[in-house]
Amino acid sequence: MASPFLYFTDDRLSRAELTAACLDGHLVALGDAYMPADAVETAALRAGSLALTLGDTLAATHLTAAWVHGALPLAPSRHTVQRAVPRRLHVVPDRRVVYRDLPVGADDLQLVGGVFVTSPERTLADLARVGDAEHIGAAGLLADMDPDAAARAIERLEAGTLPYKRSALVRLRAIAAGLQDDVTR
Repeated sequence: MASPFLYFTDDRLSRAELTAACLDGHLVALGDAYMPADAVETAALRAGSLALTLGDTLAATHLTAAWVHGALPLAPSRHTVQRAVPRRLHVVPDRRVVYRDLPVGADDLQLVGGVFVTSPERTLADLARVGDAEHIGAAGLLADMDPDAAARAIERLEAGTLPYKRSALVRLRAIAAGLQDDVTR
């Protein structure tokens, strides 16, 4: 069920009405939707704002999942998504979406705001596997929110088979060691 706090273009209001409500200070943009300016931004609202993009067959991953979990203040300009179902999908190319055809296992998914999002530990593992500064920074912020997530991500990577696993384990161990240093002070 869609949240009554989310407004999508041409659902209840036209783009012109949504724009006017933003200019008047009644609404603010949130992902692919709008929400009341005085509402509290939650993971469920962030995830729910992606409902039209994800549907019930795609899952938010990487930076998009980090944003949903609250590690990033703004949604990424391009959402990263993967299949949340075992069957192959016909996905219409969209410049706002980076689609990865590899399915995400059910044990790595959470239902947040009516859409699938990778769990914090899977999100950490995915961010560490990419390895650029933006993804590593998001991984550090996500790990700061849940210090045990780095250890769970390491366990998850050690047990599974994913590309770039070795370099991701090195990065995650460094993140976990940095967290341990903060805890011991």
